[in-house]
Amino acid sequence: MSEFVTTQQQHHIFEITLNRPDKRNAMNWELMNQLEAAIDHAENLVDVRAVIVRGEGKGFSAGVDLMGFNDMVNIYGEGWRDHLFPLTATYQRILGKFERSRHPTIILMHQYCLGMAFELALACDFRLASTGTQMGLPETRLGLIPDVGGTTRLTRLVGIGRAKELILTGRTFSAEDGEKWGIVNAVVSQDELHAKAVALADELANCAPLAVSYAKRVINDLADVERGLQMEAWAQSILIRTEDFATGAQAMLLKEKPLWKGK
Repeated sequence: MSEFVTTQQQHHIFEITLNRPDKRNAMNWELMNQLEAAIDHAENLVDVRAVIVRGEGKGFSAGVDLMGFNDMVNIYGEGWRDHLFPLTATYQRILGKFERSRHPTIILMHQYCLGMAFELALACDFRLASTGTQMGLPETRLGLIPDVGGTTRLTRLVGIGRAKELILTGRTFSAEDGEKWGIVNAVVSQDELHAKAVALADELANCAPLAVSYAKRVINDLADVERGLQMEAWAQSILIRTEDFATGAQAMLLKEKPLWKGK
């Protein structure tokens, strides 16, 4: 099996790296399973005080691997859409582990962080980005919605007005705008990105670990994320069966402008 996620520990810092650079770190079933194994392993390490998530190659990640839909068709045939709901629930659970981890999680975004990759970023505690990085949730341009926590967590982070602007338009935006809106904690040059994360991890390590863990838990529990995730999965189970989704997926693969039918 390919090693799509690698890990290493340096003192109190545990690093998780998406390692599929030839596919722009596109997130498929294997990568997501390995990502879950990595965060599960970090959770069991008592000497870890922070988790850093990064991507190998030119960019952090382009998001979900659309070829995965073809794989589902090949495996399940015409009934492949019936298997999407449990898949969504699985991916929600995996990203939720980063939000619920007792360790603070720091994600490093460079060049691009889109779709499900950005949903992973939203599930992390701190988001650092290199100058000019493009990020966003373009799912509505495919005929879908962000269904792995993106709709819920972005709304919690920036408020209803800004969330509607970014999700309904499927617009990408720069790291600089993300910092201005409170999505990104800091923007630095790509050469400085890792050092910035290590400095933050060191600062967190100077605080009492139980206090940090409980503070994180209390802050997270102020919002009803679980209800939002249920609504995302419900909406996606409808949209995945529409003609618009088939149109959007085909148009994206062919790099054409989709002609929406509204059905």
